Amino acid sequence: MDLDFWWLLVIPVAFAFGWMAARYDLKALLSESASLPRSYFRGLNFLLNEQPDQAIDAFIEVVKLDPETIELHFALGNLFRRRGETDRAIRVHQNLLGRADLPVNARDHALFELGQDFLKAGLLDRAEETYRLLESGDYALGAQRALLTIYEIEKDWNKSIDTARRLETMGAASLEKEVAQFHCELAQEALQQKNPDEARRQLELALKANPQSVRATILSGDVDTAGGAQEAAIVQWRHVEEQNSAYLPLVAEKLMKAYQALGRAEEGADLLTTWVDRYPSNDLLDVAYQYVASLRGSDAAHTLARTQMQKSPNLAGMTRLLEAQQATAEEPRRSELELMRTLIRQRTKNLPRYTCQNCGFRARLFYWQCPGCSGWETYAPRRVEPITASN
Repeated sequence: MDLDFWWLLVIPVAFAFGWMAARYDLKALLSESASLPRSYFRGLNFLLNEQPDQAIDAFIEVVKLDPETIELHFALGNLFRRRGETDRAIRVHQNLLGRADLPVNARDHALFELGQDFLKAGLLDRAEETYRLLESGDYALGAQRALLTIYEIEKDWNKSIDTARRLETMGAASLEKEVAQFHCELAQEALQQKNPDEARRQLELALKANPQSVRATILSGDVDTAGGAQEAAIVQWRHVEEQNSAYLPLVAEKLMKAYQALGRAEEGADLLTTWVDRYPSNDLLDVAYQYVASLRGSDAAHTLARTQMQKSPNLAGMTRLLEAQQATAEEPRRSELELMRTLIRQRTKNLPRYTCQNCGFRARLFYWQCPGCSGWETYAPRRVEPITASN
């Protein structure tokens, strides 16, 4: 049952308590109850029996019989919207707004609900126009939150920043993490447009908003390496370990390429093997394995993979271990190892790698903003291991 309709059940109860408190007689109670349309009680019965279609029909009849029922208009409009009938929800709320005698707070409520209707229908321009009318009053904060959602959908990051700051001045919880992400989005756009100065400016603002913004640090390294400053990029990416070591897999490959460009690949490989040992991760192991095998040979790579498998048995590690064994094996053992690797790859290649900690949305790619719930930094940058040795 929709919670929006609990007030329909509360009305008779509240009326009864009021009657008792004021010592109304039974005749008065029966008189008041009799004044409610029969359709009202039929609608309540349908709601209790979880029959929303019939409830809608009954409440529409009530609204026709008694157009003054403002709260019922709101309940009906919300039910239409939740059922995806946004055109009917829009008409209900526009009908309310057309009433000259509508109280100010009820008018604001109707505007807010109308904005919700437009947003649900995907009419973002009309939703924005409606929400912008609610600059004060009880619904102003909710309207600003909805505007922030709209600007994020439209990827209008400057408006997103302004709205987030406005929300904070209105008493909302800190949005520093989100503001930093908006600046990072602008920095990424500047990088794509080959405007490193603007990218740096946006990243400075991101780190000012959130000094622990790993994404801003990673992008700062990207700006450095794009300008040929490999050493500066390495400094930035190594700083990720201090900010949040869970994000190291996102910079491992970048780091190794920077070290290679400086002719210091062995130093980079040493750093990665240290990280793999200190912060076990399938993704870190993948990168470290490739470079260790290339620089030091299959025996060193085999030792690395075997050590990690002993610490944390999983399919990703098993794939690398089989690969290392295959490099030195002879036929027919070599073919058998290749068959096992192929079976594991086929089993895991289409499985999701990352899971949103907020809504549970699973994806094969890492996202800074969840495609499911739109939350920022809700993905742990670690691959979800679907099958381990304990399964």
